[in-house]
Amino acid sequence: MTHQATNSASVLAAMTQYMDSRSLRKTPERFAIAEHAVKMGPHFSADSLHESMESEGYHVSRATVYNTILLLEDAGIVRRRNFAVRPAQYEFVAGTSGHFHLVCSQCGKVREFRDAEIESILSRKRFGSFHPHYTDLNIFGLCSRCSRLGKQHNMSKP
Repeated sequence: MTHQATNSASVLAAMTQYMDSRSLRKTPERFAIAEHAVKMGPHFSADSLHESMESEGYHVSRATVYNTILLLEDAGIVRRRNFAVRPAQYEFVAGTSGHFHLVCSQCGKVREFRDAEIESILSRKRFGSFHPHYTDLNIFGLCSRCSRLGKQHNMSKP
């Protein structure tokens, strides 16, 4: 399942189950934040989620957004990604296996990619008594846009 196939109903069901199991309050704000996060795309930050909700006229405190994202993370619904050049990003855990990230060190743009050969190598790799849950592979460099801009900048110097 890809992010596009992640639907609000499954996220809300998983969230409800998690909150029920821990006797947490099921507030309309938490559910609205989760639903909006589904619409954000494959990678989103807490601040971009908050700003997007505000721009659509849904007023919720930044603290509530941050706390709800932590709840989604604890529930295993989203995973925190640190791409080093930008604030922490989140992505839905469902459907995130089998992809890796290309991260532009200059502008921070993140692009997902799949590689069957890397997946095959990793699936055969053994680590003694260690049993990995997931792999997080980030490749840092320059995106084509930043690379082009860098060349144009260098060409304009005397």
